[in-house]
This record gives sequence, C-alpha cells and structure tokens, in this order.
Amino acid sequence: MHRSTLSIIGILVLTLVVAACGETTAPTATADESQPTETTGEATPQPTAAPAPEGGRLAQVIERDSLVCGTNEGLPGFGFLDENGENVGFDIDFCRAIAAAVLGDPTKVEFRPLDADGRQPAILSGEIDVLIRNTTWTVTRDATWGLFAPTTFYDGQGMMVRAADGITTLEDLAGATICVQTGTTTELNLADVFNARGIDFTPQPFGDDTQTYDAYDEESCDAVTSDRSQLLAQRTALSNPDDHVILEEVMSKEPLGPVVPFGDDNWFNIVKWVVFALIEAEEQGVTQDNVAEMVSSDNPVVARLLGSEGDKGLGLSPDWVVDVITAVGNYGEIYDRNLGPGTPFELERGPNALWTEGGLMYAMPYR
Repeated sequence: MHRSTLSIIGILVLTLVVAACGETTAPTATADESQPTETTGEATPQPTAAPAPEGGRLAQVIERDSLVCGTNEGLPGFGFLDENGENVGFDIDFCRAIAAAVLGDPTKVEFRPLDADGRQPAILSGEIDVLIRNTTWTVTRDATWGLFAPTTFYDGQGMMVRAADGITTLEDLAGATICVQTGTTTELNLADVFNARGIDFTPQPFGDDTQTYDAYDEESCDAVTSDRSQLLAQRTALSNPDDHVILEEVMSKEPLGPVVPFGDDNWFNIVKWVVFALIEAEEQGVTQDNVAEMVSSDNPVVARLLGSEGDKGLGLSPDWVVDVITAVGNYGEIYDRNLGPGTPFELERGPNALWTEGGLMYAMPYR
C-alpha cells in the first residue's frame, strides 16, 4: 500500500518549525565525556553520536526506499542465512515488520550483518536505522548507545556442557575453561557470577558466535555460556547435539529488543509502536490469515488498531498495521514460526507469552 506524500511534507514542515524554534536533538555523548567501562571500572572516552538525518529518519528511509537493519546472520532461529542465502529468523521478521509499516513492503530491507563489537559504532554513527540483533538492554547501553524499544524477547544467561562430563551445577565447573563471546553482557555476567561464588575458571574469549561455538564443539573448552535461547539454537548446529545439555540455572536477566539512534523521537515512536502493534494483534486475535476481514471488525479496539481512526501521529498511513500483519503475522505467529513447535528449537513461550497468559508481553493502548 502506498505511503501518503502528505506525511513526508508534514515531516519536512515540522523540521523547519523545530529548527526555527532553536530546538536541538536528544543529548548525546561527546568525545570528551567519560564513563566507567563495564569490565575495569576505569573511565574511557565515549564515541560521539551522529546527528539525526536532516528532515528526520522516517523521511530518509522513505527517500532511500529501504530500511537498513543491523542484524546477526549466524544465530539460528533469530538471525541467520538459510540454505538459499536468505535472511530469516525471529529478529529478521521484526526488521521486515518495520519496513512494512514505513514502506508498505517487507522486502525493502538492507540487512547489515554486525558482530557484537560492531553494534555500538553502527548505531551511534547512524549508518543503520535500527539494530535488531540479540542485544541486551542495560543502563549503560541506554545512555550511550541509543534508544531501546520495547523488549521483544525476554531471556537469561545459561551454560552448556557435555552430558558425558556429569556437570549439573556451576560449582561443578571449578577450574574449567569456558568459551564466551567478547564485547557482550555474557562475558561480564560470567565474571560477576563466578567471582561472587568463588569459583575459579579460565575464560576463553572469541570475537564472534561462529568462533565461540566452533571452539566448544572442538572441545577447546569445557563449557560455553550465552543467552539460553542462543545456547539452544546453537546446540542444533553442533556435531552431535544430543551430547550436550544446558544447565537449569539462569545466571542473569537478558531483555532483548530493537535499538534506534539518538535524536529522532518520531522514529523511536515508530519502531516502538511496531512492536506494540504486533503484541496487540496477537491479544486481539488478528492474524496473517484474517487481518483483511478484521479491518471491518465491530470490536472498536481492533478497528482502531487496523486504521479506522486514521493516523495516530506517527506519520504513517492509517492502515500501516494491516501492512505489518499481512507481511509477518502477529507476535505469536513470528515466535511460533521461528522458535516454537515444529521448529528445531521448540522454545516454550515462558515470559514471552502474553500478559493474559502469565507472560510479560503487554502492549500499550493504541488510541
């Protein structure tokens, strides 16, 4: 469905008005500002965030006619390349959902593969429009990376070991070598938990997912640690998946979700409400199969969600949610298609269930 040119004109007019009023973009870190590093506690200079695009990121994405989405291409179930070289996965579907909302076409996405260390530079420089790559929301990242949209996947850090070793607790790993990826909250949590418990260990750090799990599979380390969802996904790619177990203990909280660059509140709102719309659609029973029929629903909540009251101030077409659900389905459909029953992972929803079913997924009112 075509985007209204009026929304672009409105954005440009608003930009001129804001400039005339002398308003500035959101505060950003400057080159001479310093904050403690998460690993050493020593002050280090923080990179400077690039200014928002002139006219706003929405206008830039529309003019470019594509969304640049920072992703992972090596994490099965979340972001990876299939046998045809296509980007697929839970996070990938959220990229496509944003493209559908803004451009009316879920295929208009440029996927930018990023390793863990490349995430902050990419988001601060503005070279990507949104980062959707198994990234944990923390206070430091919120203050110095970008703006975190609502959590799309609630996770926690776990530990994978070889079943034959008989390891059942973290204490059983005393003296062990543990594979871990650098530049992640995983690396920091590992040190925090083991040091707090007085468990001696040797970290074996690697720069990316592939190196980390290859080393573990080749028995270069006794265990590997990461988000539990990632461990479950990566176990399917090991030489003998059934030879490995994930310990029951959860070592941390890992809320994962999209991140957008500083300085553009409207763009932040768009990404935020794409997530909320997907959750609300599941709660209201709006699916990929029935969304066309639900447009004429007598339920005022559904009718409003699907555009009966026009634009809600985001600068998108009134029926943008119809485009999104038509493209990728609702939140539950995205989850089930990539991670749920019938997939190699069969991940239970747990905290990622709707709030009405005992989970944490809760959408703000669309009105």
